[in-house]
Amino acid sequence: MSHEAGTDTAETTSLQDATKVIKTHCKSALVQVDVAGLTHTGKVRPNNEDHFLIGRFGRFLETLQTNVPATDVASRSEEIGYGMVVADGMGGAAAGEFASQLAVSTLVKLVLETPDWILRIDDSGFAEEVMWRAKERLEQVNATLATHAENDPTLRGFGTTLTLATSLGSDMFLTSVGDSRAYLLRQNQLYQLTRDHTVAQGLADRGMIVQHEVASHHMHHVLTKVLGGKAKVAQPDVRKIILYDGDCLLLCSDGLTEMVPNARIQETLTAGQPAIMAAKSLIDQALAAGGRDNVTVIVARYRFPTA
Repeated sequence: MSHEAGTDTAETTSLQDATKVIKTHCKSALVQVDVAGLTHTGKVRPNNEDHFLIGRFGRFLETLQTNVPATDVASRSEEIGYGMVVADGMGGAAAGEFASQLAVSTLVKLVLETPDWILRIDDSGFAEEVMWRAKERLEQVNATLATHAENDPTLRGFGTTLTLATSLGSDMFLTSVGDSRAYLLRQNQLYQLTRDHTVAQGLADRGMIVQHEVASHHMHHVLTKVLGGKAKVAQPDVRKIILYDGDCLLLCSDGLTEMVPNARIQETLTAGQPAIMAAKSLIDQALAAGGRDNVTVIVARYRFPTA
């Protein structure tokens, strides 16, 4: 496992400073995850170009018969992880819808074809391998979309954003291309975990405009990275964070963030509703604000037992 992920694997300083609890170590199968996703076409667009997927994966070993003492062999051992993805397609007519659908289905296919799943992060080498695989899979998804565009002239210029979150116990890996975001609510404070790949954000990163001007900049919606675009490589952002008891993860398309300010998102998630109710509330707020785009959200609440 010597691949170079080339990514920032540390939490942002502000997120680290907000952490006042000790990391909870427990088996992944004991982690309680309340997760739900919803999507809506919105009030303007004729079709939904967003797609999402929530999956649970794992492995188990169940002892059916043995004369080995029960103290030496567990009756059942298992590891459980969660995968969540949001993709927002583009390309006109049905092309954008097909792009996001193809991206998600191709990603699932690539995961299933992987012969050795990593389900425990016992050292940094395993974490590095997980991040490398995530990056390579999105490059393969990008190549798949590019091939379809080359073979079908009606798909020229189609593409999709994609944000993927994978959690294994308290370890979470985020992979993103485009401007579908991931947020973390920790101790009632909301943090944006992903970076928008847009012209306006690029200007802010280079100091040409200040950060608070990004949202109102006329190029804030112009993407610099997508899957299936003109670029031969996707170059996704990949990072690792540590989850804590009570954390709440939000994945969403820009149909939410264009309509609902971060303060309202934070307020909604802080209310502590079950995941499905929080997701519905966020969708309803986006629609009430105009619903100018398709809107998709996934909410996941994490609880780590102490014993």
